[in-house]
Amino acid sequence: MAHIEQRLAALGLVLPPPVRPPPGVVLPFRAVRLVGRRAIISGHGPQAEDGAIARPLGKVGAALTLEQGHAAARLTALAILGSLQRALGDLDRISAWVRVFGMVNSAPGFNQQPSVINGFSDLILELFGPEVGAHARSAVGMAELPFDLPVEIEGEVEIAG
Repeated sequence: MAHIEQRLAALGLVLPPPVRPPPGVVLPFRAVRLVGRRAIISGHGPQAEDGAIARPLGKVGAALTLEQGHAAARLTALAILGSLQRALGDLDRISAWVRVFGMVNSAPGFNQQPSVINGFSDLILELFGPEVGAHARSAVGMAELPFDLPVEIEGEVEIAG
């Protein structure tokens, strides 16, 4: 078993299968696009273990608490890791997390987006360590996100040669 997979198992974490979009929705793009030594990660939201969009949905600061938003960002990290594992075959091929762009479906006046996206960053740093896991990051509030997701995250990783 690979190093990152061992860490996931030790934490009792499971990577979900590909996302199951709502009925009638077609997603005509790749979850991960490999270009040379880069993996460009499309926007992902939180997923349940069966691939469905995780609940609760809605705006952080209204329908969801900061803690629920943080948990949604952590689930989004697992969704992204699942897509990366399918694209790369082995998460240990990731040599660096380059950048992360975190979007939070924010209620008016909610301004703690960095704390929400920490749910993603904290897990990546725990799994990959401070060198490989370190990443540049933005965390911004959005008026709306697709399907009323509380969080959407995209990014880029470097792949070992």
